[in-house]
Amino acid sequence: MSTAIATDKPITSPANGTDRLGGNHAYQGNTGYGSNDHNYPSGNYTARPSRIANPGPLGLFSFATTLLVLGLYNVRARGVTHVNGSVGMALFYGGLAMVLAGMWEFPRGNSFAATLFTTYGAFWLSYATIFIPSSGITSGFTDDRELNSALGIFMLAWMVVTIFLLLGSLRKNIGFIVFLTTLTITYALWAATQFRAVETTSRVAKATGAFQIITAFIAFYLGLSELFASETNSLARLPIGVFGSTNSGRGSGVRA
Repeated sequence: MSTAIATDKPITSPANGTDRLGGNHAYQGNTGYGSNDHNYPSGNYTARPSRIANPGPLGLFSFATTLLVLGLYNVRARGVTHVNGSVGMALFYGGLAMVLAGMWEFPRGNSFAATLFTTYGAFWLSYATIFIPSSGITSGFTDDRELNSALGIFMLAWMVVTIFLLLGSLRKNIGFIVFLTTLTITYALWAATQFRAVETTSRVAKATGAFQIITAFIAFYLGLSELFASETNSLARLPIGVFGSTNSGRGSGVRA
């Protein structure tokens, strides 16, 4: 008699509800705990569908919206020169909501999306904290040049993390490769802006804002694609260039 229990071997066919970020709605096969594990009986098990909805659209939309606002500030839209107006959004939508999306990806068996969402959610939380006066971060620097150098190193570290995630996205789908490539360039420009201690009127700072806006709209596209793919009666199917998949709907995309 079969036992309904989730295991670590994913069903990757679209019919079993695998989303293109790699989350699996069902599992099959042996327990995967090793031959010496006696907590479960040996043998095969029937699939158990996941009750967790696809958190991909939430993670992508929260990142995109926060980055878009910051990018508009950096290109001096309507004369805005200070980024403090984005602190609240970075804390709750870009930060908290994105971390939660990452946490929901873990039980779905999607290591890549879980790592990506949690990582960038933590980025927004840490970045917003810098601009909170009570944190004492900026007031701890008496030299503005030292502060800018510290922020430049901060952005370089996130550029390195993004490069690693870019390597993890190779041969998964074109959409995420483009997204992480533009985000890598964005962090590089962001770091250069801080190292040069330039004002928001400079070309480098405006280029940073421009790449932030471009990257945000790419993330919006990916989020909308995931949202449509998660719904049965969606308006359309937006392709993201999944490698090795001819299914334009609920195919399997970025799998861990």
